[in-house]
Parts: sequence; structure tokens; C-alpha cells
Amino acid sequence: MSKFIFSSPRKYVQGSGVLDELGDYLPALGGKSFLIADDMVWGIVGERVRASLDKANVDFCYERFNGEASSNEITRLAAIARQQGTQVVVGLGGGKTLDTVKAIADELKQNVVIVPTVASTDAPCSALSVIYTDEGIFDTYRFYNKNPDLVLVDTHVCAQAPVRLFASGIADGLATFVEAQAVLRSHSSSMVGGAPTIAGMAIAEACEKTLLTYGYGAYTAVEQKLVTPAVEAVVEANTLLSGLGFENAGLAGAHAIHNGFTAIKGDIHHLTHGEKVAYGTLTQMVLEQRPDEEIAKYVRFYRSINMPTTLKEMHLDKESYENLVKVGALAGGKGDTLGNLNPHLSAEDVANAILAVDAFSRSVLVA
Repeated sequence: MSKFIFSSPRKYVQGSGVLDELGDYLPALGGKSFLIADDMVWGIVGERVRASLDKANVDFCYERFNGEASSNEITRLAAIARQQGTQVVVGLGGGKTLDTVKAIADELKQNVVIVPTVASTDAPCSALSVIYTDEGIFDTYRFYNKNPDLVLVDTHVCAQAPVRLFASGIADGLATFVEAQAVLRSHSSSMVGGAPTIAGMAIAEACEKTLLTYGYGAYTAVEQKLVTPAVEAVVEANTLLSGLGFENAGLAGAHAIHNGFTAIKGDIHHLTHGEKVAYGTLTQMVLEQRPDEEIAKYVRFYRSINMPTTLKEMHLDKESYENLVKVGALAGGKGDTLGNLNPHLSAEDVANAILAVDAFSRSVLVA
């Protein structure tokens, strides 16, 4: 008998200026807070966060995130939190910071508050983290018993971040329904260990529709640091809809191929998560033999928001075929999700599809 599971954060709050309300939510979640952010993020929002917590009479300590969501960094920060005697973990920043914070809260068995400062990934809402080695190579997925207790998204803060990061969130979100359809088709499990739910599939589909309908307009607004109704819709799609969609409907080829790219050294690692997922999404679409016009529609949309669709833009045009096979081998490794697309795909199948995306995309650009 199939088992259906739906998982979500306890509360999601989004709007322009809501960062100033952060302190109001913390007493009910534990009080004394362990705040984690990298130097750049803390420099941008630290003063507002401090003022909000002081106003609410919430004690806290701040610790710098070193940049990699690795087991060693998780262990280091969890030890500091224990020493400080904090009761709730609060993460501010991007995907790797937030994945690290969820792991620390799990280690400490404490509530966790997620405050994304960019709308660049679907990490904030999920009950899992992507864990890397200290060198930035994909290691494993780490799963938790519960989703974050609060996700608080200040759209004004997100709109001040580089538009490239906003576009990367759109690209990450566009993988959601593509991958969900593959999981449903193959009767695979979602990221919460059940069959994809009707709700999860509906959310994933709404994510795609929202991004394709409002994504370009929101992108042009964020280029001007503006918050518009389209920006609010796309931030919700990037963060909430994509997060609920991928977790409750599942991952397949796009994210596995993203993880596979960590097998290659070089300038590809200067790209964002979403930029690599965009190419992984196109690669999955080639592997599942989607119609040419459907793939072309995605290529054209990615190009409109400056996402990479060719090997040159991915800094992979000089890579050997053998290295692309390594990407396919890592993508198809145990613990990743390529098998949800097709358990019989070889490393060479993936390498060939990566090359085929490049050829197809260049023909679309010329047309």
C-alpha cells in the first residue's frame, strides 16, 4: 500500500519590512537565540536584527558562518551553541547558511528559525540539508524529523540582493515541477519518504506557472531594487512553493546533475546553485525526451533572466568527455535522486545529454 506524506514549516511569514518583527516571534520558540550568518549578511541586516531582538527583550549571541555546509562546520557551531546555553537557533543568509542552521538545531534538538536574505534557493522551508565536504564536494542529504518552526522572508531585503541571485532562485524553482512529474511517473518516493501527494504536485505546478507568468517582470523590478506584486509572487514561488513542492513531490535528475557537477574542478564552481540547476533541468528534459518546443521554451526563458544554457556559459566547454562522464557517475551515485528519473541511466547517458543541451540551446539562440 502506498504511503502519502505532506510536510511543511510551522509558520511562514513574508512581506516588505517583516525582518523588524523577528524578535516578536522568538520568545514563544525558546527565547535565548543563537544567531548564525556570514560576515556579509550580518553587515547588511545585523543592526536591524539586533534592534528587533533588543526591543523584544530576547537574549542572543551571534556566531560567524564560515561558508561551507559541512559536517565540521556543523560540529563547530553546535559546540559553541551548547557552551552559550541558547534555546533556539536562527539562521540568516543563503542556502548553505540555512542548511547548516537546520543541522545545528537538529543536533541540539531545538527550534529553528530561518531568515533568508536572498530568494535564491528553496532551502528555507524544507526538513533537509544538502551537506558538502569542506572542499565543497556534494556529500549527502541530511533529513530531519520536522521542518523549520518559522520561515521569515523580508521581500525588501531580498530585492536588494544582486538580481543574479533572484534569477537563480527562479531557475531553482523551475526545476520543481519538472522533477516532480518524473517522480510521479516512476512511482518513486518524495523527499519525505512517501508517494507524491496531490497537494505537493499542485504546489509544484503552481510554482512553475507563477515563475513562467511573472518571473521576467519580477526580474526586471529587482534589477531596480523594487518590490512589486510580481516580486512578492515570485519570492513566494522561489521559497515556499518550490520548497513544499520539491520536498513533498520529490527530486529527480536536475538536482542530481547539479550535485554531479561537483565532480569537476574549475570555474563552474563560481556559478550559483540555481545556475547549475538550470542546466541540470534542461539535461533532465533531454533525458526524458520532452518535446523540442517545450525545451526551447525553457531555454528562451532562462536566457531572458541570464541563466546559463550552454557549456561555455557553464565554464564546461573545455572539459573532456571523460570528465562529463564523471558528472554522470556522481549524479547517479547512491543517495542521490537520478534514479527517480530513470534507474537505468548510465553515466554516459548523462554526459551525452549534457552535450546535447549545449547543441540544442545554441540552435535556439541562433533561431
